[in-house]
Amino acid sequence: MQYIIYMCKTEKSEKSPQSQILARDKIIVRTSVVGIIANVFLSGLKAVTGLITNSIAIILDSLNNLSDALSSIVTIIGAKLAAKRPDKKHPMGHGRIEYISAMLVAAIVLYAGITSAIESVKKIIHPQTPEYSFVTLIILAAAIIVKLVLSRFVKAQGKKVNSSALVASGADAFFDAILSSSVLLSAAVFIFTKGKLSLEAYVGILISAFIIKSGIEMLVDTISDILGRRADPELTKKIKHLLCEEPEVRGAFDLFLNNYGPEKNYASVHLELPDTMTVEDVDRLTRRVQIKVFKETGVILTGVGVYSFNTKNDETAKIRNAVVKKVMDHDWALQLHGFYLDEETKEIRFDIVLSFDVNPKDALATLYEELSVMYPDYIFQIAPDVDFTD
Repeated sequence: MQYIIYMCKTEKSEKSPQSQILARDKIIVRTSVVGIIANVFLSGLKAVTGLITNSIAIILDSLNNLSDALSSIVTIIGAKLAAKRPDKKHPMGHGRIEYISAMLVAAIVLYAGITSAIESVKKIIHPQTPEYSFVTLIILAAAIIVKLVLSRFVKAQGKKVNSSALVASGADAFFDAILSSSVLLSAAVFIFTKGKLSLEAYVGILISAFIIKSGIEMLVDTISDILGRRADPELTKKIKHLLCEEPEVRGAFDLFLNNYGPEKNYASVHLELPDTMTVEDVDRLTRRVQIKVFKETGVILTGVGVYSFNTKNDETAKIRNAVVKKVMDHDWALQLHGFYLDEETKEIRFDIVLSFDVNPKDALATLYEELSVMYPDYIFQIAPDVDFTD
C-alpha cells in the first residue's frame, strides 16, 4: 500500500446554494399542503365508499390516507419550527426539529398499521359481507392513480430540498398505492365470483403489515439521522477538492462534519502546509478557504487545523517514506498524514486513520514497537484518527 494523500483536481465553481436554502421552507410547506388536500379528499371519498359497501379494507385504506394528511401537517409544523432563528439556548439553530417531525410521521404510520391490523383480525373473527359494485372499482382505480402521482411529486420535492420527512411521506404514498391496488383486486375478485370469495379482511391484514413495515423502516431511518450518519462522500470530496486547489495545501485531512438539520452543516479540517509558512500566511489562507467552501457548498468551516510538512531536509523524506511503508503494510491502517520530524527534539509525529475492525490500543502498541526498533533514537507521537468520511 502507498501513502494516501488527498490531491485534488481543479473544478469549476458551482452556483451558490443560498437561493435554494431560502426557498427550502416554502417548497416543504407547499408540497405538504398539496399532500394534505389530496389525502383528505381521498380519505373522505374512501370512507363514504367503505361505509356504503360495508368494506373494512376500504375503510382502513381511508384511515391510512387520513394518517398521511396528519403526517403532512406534522411536516409543516416541523419545517416552521426548524426555520426559527438561533437563540441563546440553541445557538446552532433548530434544524434538528425536522428529524423529530420525521420520527413523529413514522410513529403515526406505525400506529395506523397496528390499528388496521387489529380491526382486520376482528373482521376475520366476525366476518361481514361487503357490497362492492363497478362504481367502487372506478373510485379505487382513480385513488390509486392520484396516490402514484402524489408519491412521485412529494418524493421528488423531498430529495430536491433534502427533507427526510417529505421523502418518507412520498415513500408512504407509494405504499398506499400498492395497498389500494390490493383492495381493488379483492373487490374485483368479489364481484367476478358473485360474492362467493371475499378476501377483504385478509387484504386488510396485508395492508396492515405493509404499513407497519413502512413505519418501522421510516423510524429506523430517522433514528440514524439523529444519531449521526457518515457524511455524504460527494460533499466531502468536493470540500477536499476546494481546499486542495490552494497552491499551499499539500493535503486535506480529518474532515469532520456536524449536522444540525438539513442544509445546516458545520465542519472542521486539518490542512498539511509547508513549514516555511508564517502565522500571517496561514491566517490569510484559512479565511480564504472558509469563504470559498461556504460559497460553493453551504458548509461552514468552524475550525482549520494545521499539519506542518518538512521541506528543508532530504534525510527527513527518506525516514518519512520508510515509516509510511512500515505503517501502511498493516491492513487496518487506512491512511497516514501529518508527518513531521523535529531534529532538535528527535520527535517524529503523525496521525493514522484506523479501520473500525482493529482495537486502537492494540494498533498503536504494534506501531510503537515496530517503529522504535527501526529508529531507536527518535520518540514517536502517533495520534489515532477515525474514518469519518469517504
